[in-house]
Amino acid sequence: MKNYNYIKIIGLHVLIGLLVYSFSALSLVYLLGIFFYFSYQIFKAKPSQKTVKVLLACSYIVGAEVFIRMTGGNFLYEVSKYLVILFSLMGIFSTRLNNQPILYILYVFLLIPAILVAGFNPTGQSTLRTDIAFNLSGPICLGIVSVFCYKRKLSYPNIHSVLLAMALPLVAMTTYLFFYTPDIREIITGTGSNYAASGGFGPNQVSTVLGLGMFVFSLRFFMLSPNLSFKIINGALLGAMSFRGIVTFSRGGVITAIIMIAAFIYFYFRKVNIKAKFRISRLVFIFIGLGLIIWSISLIQTSGLIENRYANQDALGRAKEDVSTGRSDLISFELDEFFNNPILGVGVGKIKALREQKEGVLAASHNEMSRILSEHGLFGVAALLILLFTPLFFRFKNKSNIFFYSCYVFWFLTINHSAMRIAAPAFVYGLCLLDIQYKPISAKKATKVNAIKTKHI
Repeated sequence: MKNYNYIKIIGLHVLIGLLVYSFSALSLVYLLGIFFYFSYQIFKAKPSQKTVKVLLACSYIVGAEVFIRMTGGNFLYEVSKYLVILFSLMGIFSTRLNNQPILYILYVFLLIPAILVAGFNPTGQSTLRTDIAFNLSGPICLGIVSVFCYKRKLSYPNIHSVLLAMALPLVAMTTYLFFYTPDIREIITGTGSNYAASGGFGPNQVSTVLGLGMFVFSLRFFMLSPNLSFKIINGALLGAMSFRGIVTFSRGGVITAIIMIAAFIYFYFRKVNIKAKFRISRLVFIFIGLGLIIWSISLIQTSGLIENRYANQDALGRAKEDVSTGRSDLISFELDEFFNNPILGVGVGKIKALREQKEGVLAASHNEMSRILSEHGLFGVAALLILLFTPLFFRFKNKSNIFFYSCYVFWFLTINHSAMRIAAPAFVYGLCLLDIQYKPISAKKATKVNAIKTKHI
């Protein structure tokens, strides 16, 4: 029955992708359906189930965010972040916080001074409200999610359910992308990020979330494919998302996914017994073969231009001077402004306007680390140190979360190439702070659960 339900829910999301492609107005209906369904699930849940219901709600909206933006379903651009904050607050106020997350509460308060600085230094290009919405919704979302997740216990089966909830909307989005541009060869003309291959939306954001889907279906391929049929299903989903991620020509999301998957396989391999190590080794060879097939198809569909993109070359095969596509100069400017305004920074959302004023360039670096320093000053330094080291200190004491390094790597790399334009890095960061439980529920089930733990962990 479980196997049938898995196939059924995958099929449902393929259907959602097709319906939204056919009737774009359904995107808003989809968003409202997510909100009402998960709100009801959280309200009616028993206290023991509140945590997992909140995480499922946040995870699903994170997976759906870019798809809903792409198809015009969000009546507010940052609505997905607001929903993640809302669901997390519902969890915070309806469950007990066993370990007070003081550092993350402090982190949220450290963001406030830059709001005051921005308020006293208004610019004509934007309002304080829009500056906060576009520049602080992500960091605040991360803080609230971290307060909720900090040292919170979650069972091993439930963490898999949470990760799957994030990947399901990506099945719908991948379906939509195949209908939107069925023939990649017709739209590829160069090596720049391709909007047409990304559903007419931002390639960086599309690539980032598809990378998450690649990770989730990779771990399901290794851990939750009990038979050949499931290996084929999970392998096919992995292949489809990988291909669509690659042909966006936005490298950040795909490279991040590969590093996440490598980290997962490494730590998974280290913890299993000898018999399981042989099984994983065989799967790795199949996995690599699948990757080579996907890359070959991508080469054919892009007439070899995707190879130029990853080799940092233009369409004629000439090496580009700046592998960062100009972002290094933008980051350098932000660091200079930090040193010019080291205490309070330049204020929330002001670095972009300041760059235009001084250099005549209206562009964002999409680097959260340099942005938080330039806009928040020393308060930003303190906030960044909390984010960098708190999960690592938690990991030293609690090594239960096999996905810790994969999630931490995703957050760190994503904020360095895509900032926090989407909710994904905020939520996935929170997953680093969970205390995964493998203990049997009853003595009768001890032998069975321990066997599962040995096999999977």
